[in-house]
Amino acid sequence: MRFDKHIFICTNQKAEGKQCCGEEHGMLLVEKFRDVLNQKGLKGKVRAQRSGCLDACKFGPALVIYPEGTYYKNVTVNDVERIVEEHVLNNKIVSDLELIWE
Repeated sequence: MRFDKHIFICTNQKAEGKQCCGEEHGMLLVEKFRDVLNQKGLKGKVRAQRSGCLDACKFGPALVIYPEGTYYKNVTVNDVERIVEEHVLNNKIVSDLELIWE
């Protein structure tokens, strides 16, 4: 596998009047994840990138981390460092942000 972990962050844009989690601050999250990953020496090991719709609009801003397939909801830039520390580095799900599909 090329990357140890792959983080997909919704940056989708929908027509005016339709709910979309990526519009809120998706690209800001992508940039913050990249900065934190670089600071932690994870460039080339973990990739953070923008994605299209993750089908989690009402829970957004949303992202998913593979290979686990863990979805996170209502993510803010203030959550990025914690997600990297706990999930990316220590393989521990950040339970208060985890999106559980029912």
